[in-house]
Amino acid sequence: MKFLALERPVGGATLETMRPLLKREARRVWELQKAGVIREIYFTPAHDAVLVLECDDEPAARDALNSLPLVSQQQIRFEVVALLPYTGFDRLLVSDAGSG
Repeated sequence: MKFLALERPVGGATLETMRPLLKREARRVWELQKAGVIREIYFTPAHDAVLVLECDDEPAARDALNSLPLVSQQQIRFEVVALLPYTGFDRLLVSDAGSG
């Protein structure tokens, strides 16, 4: 199952408090990417991370995110949104298939 993880700020976190964790963070993200858990990773223009994860369920997605040093040290947090298959074409077009 796919999940969208959107980085959200944590009060009191600053670049100075994050800096000592950044190499460990990058290493862990890379491990999760090599394992196929993190499928895509981006930054927004505000430099917030956006991740696409592939996990069995939401608790597994949250466990993966919680293994990140910036999350475990409460420097960032993630909003997690389940991504469901798009069914719009079937809903909208299958009933019209016979009408050409």
